[in-house]
Amino acid sequence: MTDNPEARSTIVARIADQILHNNPSGRRLVAVEGTDAAAASHFADDVADELRSRGQQVTRRSVGAVEEATLRADTVEPFRSGSLEGTSDDTILIVDGERLLNASVIGIWHYTVWTFAEGTLPHGKADFIVDLTDDQRPNEHYYDLCKLPPSFGER
Repeated sequence: MTDNPEARSTIVARIADQILHNNPSGRRLVAVEGTDAAAASHFADDVADELRSRGQQVTRRSVGAVEEATLRADTVEPFRSGSLEGTSDDTILIVDGERLLNASVIGIWHYTVWTFAEGTLPHGKADFIVDLTDDQRPNEHYYDLCKLPPSFGER
């Protein structure tokens, strides 16, 4: 974990930078999950707003506690095929919900974010881990992933 919390907008901007650096165009899938579903959803909204401010077409979906087959059939496959409403060939789809970072679906996403607060455990498989204990001054969290079991963070 960093010792110097940053303004929420700074963390959100860094995530947007990474998404666009690694996947500058095309259909891009981003998952935001966390120990508090409402906080993760709000954070996903902030990331979507930041990307829109940079001229990106962004579509948002909240899927809740969805099963893998439903996630793939109702969200991922329609997005990839171009039939998901509100999307084009150059859209970022930001999805929040539960079990989005589990081993069976982690490979779906181009970029992943895990949010958590003090007293809960962060997820070891996310690209970006954010401690939202202070919602307006979050901390970016770092892990030594070699010390975590493969199923760490699964629900």
